Amino acid sequence: MDLQTTYMGLTLKNPLIVSSSPISASEEKINRAIEAGAAAIVLSSLFEEQTTKAGIEHPYFPDADDYTLAPDAYFELLHKTATGCDIPIIGSLNGLSTTGWEAPALKMQEAGASALELNIYHVPTDPGISGQEIEQRHCSIVQAVKDAVNIPVALKMSPFYSSLGHITRQFDDCGVDGLVLFDRFYQPDFNLVAMEIDPRLNLSAPSDIRLPLRWIAMLHGKLNASLAASSGVQSGVEVIKYLLAGADAVMTASVLLQHGPEYIGMLIRDLERWMQKNGYESVREIQGIMSQKSVPNTDEFERANYIKVIETSAKKYA
Repeated sequence: MDLQTTYMGLTLKNPLIVSSSPISASEEKINRAIEAGAAAIVLSSLFEEQTTKAGIEHPYFPDADDYTLAPDAYFELLHKTATGCDIPIIGSLNGLSTTGWEAPALKMQEAGASALELNIYHVPTDPGISGQEIEQRHCSIVQAVKDAVNIPVALKMSPFYSSLGHITRQFDDCGVDGLVLFDRFYQPDFNLVAMEIDPRLNLSAPSDIRLPLRWIAMLHGKLNASLAASSGVQSGVEVIKYLLAGADAVMTASVLLQHGPEYIGMLIRDLERWMQKNGYESVREIQGIMSQKSVPNTDEFERANYIKVIETSAKKYA
């Protein structure tokens, strides 16, 4: 059975990639994931604030010692991992400003990264900034990094753009090699005892696949960039659904944090069993067969499905 796929021009032995997470901040856990069958590893993120004076001196940000990996340790882990295994190791940069990405990106390339993943974590709080300005800023970041390195570059996208299809086309035109759908933005809560914000990040659940599943199915075949699915993977069921929608690769972290890096082997076995049961011999056979690539009018298709859901629910609960 052929599980091979291609992501950003990189040949992967299967579609399963370990997402940027605490799993990929540990050499020991990285090696366990690789032994279990991971096809690629995205290292935990190096934050822009770790490499600039503004981040170090600003009272809101953690102290330098509070980050999981200091910059020197990060590049050392990247180099050691990249030179010590036979699967792609992808460096991860997390930032917001329009400058300062090029130097660490180039350093990741020099350390042996097979590719880079950019994570522009941006929650616009100024109502005076337009959506167009935000999109231009994010495109300029992608372009700057693309100009600085000669390895593939992916963008881990937010789902909160005003016209998601349009911005993916803009990123595609900038030459981004891959889009990861989607970054999970934390949703803060209030602690009513301490009267403080509770910035807690919950691990993903299977229902979280709905949004990325929908957009991967709509974008499949319409972009030059590869599409990677992220969020909600708890079993082989979610992996299979993402591939049917048109994902080139499937990223996971939460389930590995819950069950250990070895669980990636279970996801691969679930995929193999389903393919064998349904008569498929390769991953490429199933990629995109449930996408909207063959739908002539996707707007009408989406509208019709929406009405069906509303009317079916109305009858059910009448």
